[in-house]
Amino acid sequence: MKTTLIALTTLLLAASAQAQQAPKPEQLIKWRQSAYQVIGWNTGRVKANVDGTYNKDDVIRAANTIAAVANGGLPTLFAAGTDSGKGWHDTSVKATLFSDAAGAAAAQAAFGKEANELARVAQGGDVAAVKAQLAALQKTCKACHDDYRNSN
Repeated sequence: MKTTLIALTTLLLAASAQAQQAPKPEQLIKWRQSAYQVIGWNTGRVKANVDGTYNKDDVIRAANTIAAVANGGLPTLFAAGTDSGKGWHDTSVKATLFSDAAGAAAAQAAFGKEANELARVAQGGDVAAVKAQLAALQKTCKACHDDYRNSN
């Protein structure tokens, strides 16, 4: 857990420091691809717990990490000029994300809300509640992907 938080904090601090120095679009794309990898990995950890042997502490750690990334400034990684290009791999973001600021903001707000709720629900240790909240979180992911991500 500490290693994950240290790595995440380092990533976010580096992003913050670089943002002040106007990072290249490729760097922003790498950072956002990394952030979503962290989200995906931790979402998988929660899912594995609700589908298998439940470990409350592992779920809490994963849920807290998802919430931290969700609230860590993701929208700043979608700056102008990052609608195409390559980070670790070609970006899959649709250009409509950049022309639909209100929709993109609403999608991010919904994701943040559900991520925060997952972190809150995880504290209780109720597997059914965590499973339901994970589904709510994943619904926001799917909606955003449907609207703003090209399938590769």
